[in-house]
Amino acid sequence: ACNAGVCMSAIPERRVAAVMYAELRNFTRLSEVLQPDKVITLVNEFFALAGHAVFASTGKVLTVHNDSLLAAFTSGKRAEFANGALKAARAIQAEFAPIGERWKTEYGLAAAVSVGVHIGETVFGMAGPTGAQQFSALGDCVSVAERLVHRARAGEIVISLDLMRALGAVVESLGAEELPVLELGGKRPPLPIYG
Repeated sequence: ACNAGVCMSAIPERRVAAVMYAELRNFTRLSEVLQPDKVITLVNEFFALAGHAVFASTGKVLTVHNDSLLAAFTSGKRAEFANGALKAARAIQAEFAPIGERWKTEYGLAAAVSVGVHIGETVFGMAGPTGAQQFSALGDCVSVAERLVHRARAGEIVISLDLMRALGAVVESLGAEELPVLELGGKRPPLPIYG
């Protein structure tokens, strides 16, 4: 499975990856009031923008679901693909801002994007029912990234301490702020996160 020069094997494998979820906020309301063709046009505008940002940062779009996009970054060394994921997240936020404003002007409803990024071991491979399998990412890293996108406010990127460490960054250098920890449940310690 290759795109934009990024290849991931169809043979199941476990590897460290930066995983990013990007989700449209307030799009459900737009989809309820607009004609179906307009809904599809608008969501594809978001997916095109997000996909371009991912590919430009040597990532791979794994799937789209409803109004969310899941991408993985594995190219290069850990710090390189962690940086690629953050670069893509920032590009999505910067490039979507004027689109969200245009949608608000044209349709009367504000839209924004929330992004969550985590890094960790991830299982990659083909998954799904027979005849409809797709290249997938599975595991705790993916689950945490999904929880981070749900914690993010509209227009915000939320990253984990693990991603911060992989970047070799500190909160101040990223212009981030510490958020209340993410409770992971069980006997696992809470995960520090930053917006």
